[in-house]
Amino acid sequence: MHFDHAGIATDDAKRLAELFGDLCGLPVAHEESFEGMTVIFLDSGTGYFELLEPEAEGAIATYLDRNGPGIHHLALATEDIEGALDRAAELGVERIDEAPRPGAWGHDVAFLHPRSTGGILIEFVEH
Repeated sequence: MHFDHAGIATDDAKRLAELFGDLCGLPVAHEESFEGMTVIFLDSGTGYFELLEPEAEGAIATYLDRNGPGIHHLALATEDIEGALDRAAELGVERIDEAPRPGAWGHDVAFLHPRSTGGILIEFVEH
C-alpha cells in the first residue's frame, strides 16, 4: 500500500482548486460530479488532493455542518482491496464498508471507521 490522496471537505471546490493551483502549482488531474458532490483531484506528483464539495445532502454536507472545511479522510492505494478489508477485519478494525463499492474516478473504495483508526477516516482505494 501507499498514500493515494487526502480528501478535503470544502464549500467551494473550484475556488480551493484555484488557490492550490496558484499557491503550490497543483494541476487539476480529474474533475467530476459524483454521488451529490463536486469532486476535483489535484496532482501533487506523489499523490492527490481530493476536493469534495457537496451539491446535495449527504456525508460531506453533514461533515461540513459538524466540523467545517478541512481534511475529511486519508486514502491508501492497494492492489487488493478485498485482501486489505480482510486484513483489517483480522486485526479487529471496524469497517464501514464490508465490501468494495464504486468510488470517484471509477475506482473501487472501502472505508474504515475512525473509532478503530486513531480518529482518522481511512479509505482503501483500488485503481
